[in-house]
Amino acid sequence: MFKLSEIKELIKLLDQTSSVHELEIESEGMKLAIRKPDRSEADGMAIQATPYAYPFTPAPQPQSQQYAAPAVVTEIPAASQQPVSTEGTLHKIVSPMVGTFYSAASPETPSFVNVGDRVSEKSTVCIIEAMKLMNELEAEVRGEIVSVLAENGQLVEYGQPLFLVKPE
Repeated sequence: MFKLSEIKELIKLLDQTSSVHELEIESEGMKLAIRKPDRSEADGMAIQATPYAYPFTPAPQPQSQQYAAPAVVTEIPAASQQPVSTEGTLHKIVSPMVGTFYSAASPETPSFVNVGDRVSEKSTVCIIEAMKLMNELEAEVRGEIVSVLAENGQLVEYGQPLFLVKPE
């Protein structure tokens, strides 16, 4: 996955050169394409990043940002991707953002939920850390945790299933 600092540096370098107008890089399952805008386009760079497994919707950027062009991402089917069987009755709790999954508030405390635990709509099931902010994720459904699909400390993508819940 590309770090934001790396992307900003690439944009700066591309902006400073007059001979290169487009750059494409593939690394660790991601494809990043940056191109200079035509004169008819708004100020900024056009950026395209393509993940292989999960779609990604970028967070809105402030208008004051120097390179405020939106990122466009499309899904590419992964040959080794195995779909999770939900048997039609299980509810998926998915990650609302890209970040690091934590099953507990700290390493010394027990997990928020385990397989077999009952949850309500307001039960905290995990924390997603994004940009040094800890975001508590609630179950949003009443039921029983059937499966935990992410590991503690794992990087998760937007829309990635984290838990399967059997609704009541």
